Amino acid sequence: MRMRTFATRTLAACMALTAISPVAAQEDRMVPIATPAQPAAIPLNTGKLPDAPNPESWHSQYNSVFARNVTEATLTPVLPDPAKATGAAVIVAPGGGFRTLSMQNEGWDVAKALADRGIAAFVLKYRLNQTPRDMDAFGKSMTAMFASVARPAAPPSAEARIAAIAPQIADARAAFALVRRRAKEWKVDPNRIGMVGFSAGAMLTMATALAGQDAKPAFIGDIYGPLDAVKVPADAPPLFAAIAADDPLFSGRGFGLIDSWMAAKKPVEFHLYGKGGHGFGMYQKPTTSTGWFDAFYKWIVMNGFDKPAA
Repeated sequence: MRMRTFATRTLAACMALTAISPVAAQEDRMVPIATPAQPAAIPLNTGKLPDAPNPESWHSQYNSVFARNVTEATLTPVLPDPAKATGAAVIVAPGGGFRTLSMQNEGWDVAKALADRGIAAFVLKYRLNQTPRDMDAFGKSMTAMFASVARPAAPPSAEARIAAIAPQIADARAAFALVRRRAKEWKVDPNRIGMVGFSAGAMLTMATALAGQDAKPAFIGDIYGPLDAVKVPADAPPLFAAIAADDPLFSGRGFGLIDSWMAAKKPVEFHLYGKGGHGFGMYQKPTTSTGWFDAFYKWIVMNGFDKPAA
């Protein structure tokens, strides 16, 4: 029987997959694929990452697709049927440890589900840290990185996380600016643009709310991101957060983020699922974590973001 080390399991989890309890039909081997056509992707013009010689490349895994070595950010609109459009919008930030992006499970599939419910969605393909061109070398580098993430000596502070992802925050700011600039064309209310992120994308979502300057998301979704305490700004948006109790990365460290939002008297909803691992996203798993999207949508409706302000 083939045994997996904890580090290998952690690698797959952090790459926004379901390696902890994979669906049997899913294929866990990373296979290089041609870069898919992305005719709707709009360049954000935040510049090309310096000292990044490796070109963007894509691979498949778990019946899903991933991008890596992204050096130029783009935003892809996924718009609802005009007859169903509510005017609400969400910028979607996939995860992948800032080294890869789960473009399908945590990007396009999320955006399509939002658009089906009348919410304009915009998938943010943000710039990434460089990884080796060779797939095997890439896998080994991710295993090493995420093994250390799973057992850190001390979690980095929110300030340290924000400083480490300045290019990605710039990409998020540019995404908000673009959607507001073209809000009339896309039938979007510029005051009802939220953001949802997964794992590393959740870190970026939180950083955008805390230090994104002019981005100012109207609401945010933090899906299996860190739950460490933060300093909540006076204009902090409503927060929806979800994580599984068996998440190998961020569960079991307390709920400081939730406590911070509550102490600041800001709206917050938190779902702790019994099982789901890390990276469940839009995968249909036999766990209650699969219900996070419906809960997120109902939360959007409950808070009135699907309707214009009176």
